[in-house]
Amino acid sequence: MSKFSFTQTEKDKLVPKLKNYMSDELDHDLGGFDAEFLLDFIAKEFGAAFYNKGLQDAQAVVLE
Repeated sequence: MSKFSFTQTEKDKLVPKLKNYMSDELDHDLGGFDAEFLLDFIAKEFGAAFYNKGLQDAQAVVLE
């Protein structure tokens, strides 16, 4: 499987959501650079797991 990553357009939509989450839920203000770095880490470390779960869910729907 190839490296999981987001396009810049996707990052532009996801980074503010990550910043809001960190602020609202963890009371931690994150700058744009730090939020993008964290998003890249999440994509790298968890992207394959989310992808595989999506495939499993899709297979279950097709098999029904």
